[in-house]
Amino acid sequence: MPGENRRVLGRDILLILLGAFIQAFGICNIHAQSPVTEGGVLGLTLLLAHHIGLSPAISSLILNGACYLYGIHRLGRPFLLRSILASVAYSVFYAVFAPFAPLFPQILSSLFLCALLGALCIGIGAGLCVLAGGATSGDDAFAMGLRDKLHCDIRIIYLLSDLTVLLLSLTYIPLREIAWSLFTVLLSGEIIGLMQKRFGQSKKHLRAFFIAPDAAPSHRNGPAPPGFHRAPVCRSDCARNYSW
Repeated sequence: MPGENRRVLGRDILLILLGAFIQAFGICNIHAQSPVTEGGVLGLTLLLAHHIGLSPAISSLILNGACYLYGIHRLGRPFLLRSILASVAYSVFYAVFAPFAPLFPQILSSLFLCALLGALCIGIGAGLCVLAGGATSGDDAFAMGLRDKLHCDIRIIYLLSDLTVLLLSLTYIPLREIAWSLFTVLLSGEIIGLMQKRFGQSKKHLRAFFIAPDAAPSHRNGPAPPGFHRAPVCRSDCARNYSW
């Protein structure tokens, strides 16, 4: 019904905005202020901020936009629109937080707290966006597009993406401290996965609903159950659990 659809859309928008807010808060007040970084696009924005002074509020828009363009043929329209909203909201929130960061400087002296709280912010924030059918990062679009070209397991692409960014981050993060970044990357992915299991639909639906209709295989799992939204297959679902 139209009224019900509007309520669902309104709920999704609120989840996306809340998720983007939490992620931006964590990146701006924790990761950008400590030697604990992230993988993928988020980690790359921190790398650019350190070396050339480009704000993640700007670099995230550029990098995510490039990823969406690269993988646009694999994205359904609802996911793409929600992801654009999430990406723009993330950049806006980051720009708002930046002048006041860090808001809690006392936690920066503990790498364990930085890694733990950073993972919670990224995991919960990204998890909310995924539950609403979007994502603040273009990693998923890039991975889907690259998988089509290389014909390899998408988990390998995610793994190489994260490891590449972490290795590049060694240019400004000491080797003995990069382990905390690996910890936060793995933990944030697990948190997203737990949120999907607890609040989302079963994993068997996610892949079919992420792929654009004209690119989906003929043996899709059928229409979405009432109240379920087409969430992307994301790194927490198939990649950051790096066992296969």
